[in-house]
Amino acid sequence: MKHRQFALAFALLCVGSATHAQDAQAAVQPEASEQPLYTVVDGYKVDPDTLKGFRTWRAAACDRCHGANQEGMVGPSLIESLKVLTKEEFITTVRDGRLEKGMQSFGSDPRVMDNIDNLYAYLKGRSDGAITRARVTAIK
Repeated sequence: MKHRQFALAFALLCVGSATHAQDAQAAVQPEASEQPLYTVVDGYKVDPDTLKGFRTWRAAACDRCHGANQEGMVGPSLIESLKVLTKEEFITTVRDGRLEKGMQSFGSDPRVMDNIDNLYAYLKGRSDGAITRARVTAIK
């Protein structure tokens, strides 16, 4: 009798643990319908939208303050900042600036604001370590 109760309790524990593990895994993995934020091959070949983000970075001359490799100069390292900033915080910072810290506003710059998602993808790829070089090219 004790063996049967033990076996039943063990089976219930295993089922509960498996269900919890499946729930946790589903929360971590993106939905199948979601597009990846960026696609990178060989550390520097990127999808067309991420390439637009890199070109936006260059056109806005962000390297003047954040460095050619996004590792910081007068402005902070974006590689480190994007490890903690949410996408919304990033957009707010770029759009509104941080005038007290010397960060200009890009809210009225259409080349930046029209490509803000692409710029975020490029910088997030750099921050995540998926994009290993500051200068990227298109996946062919």
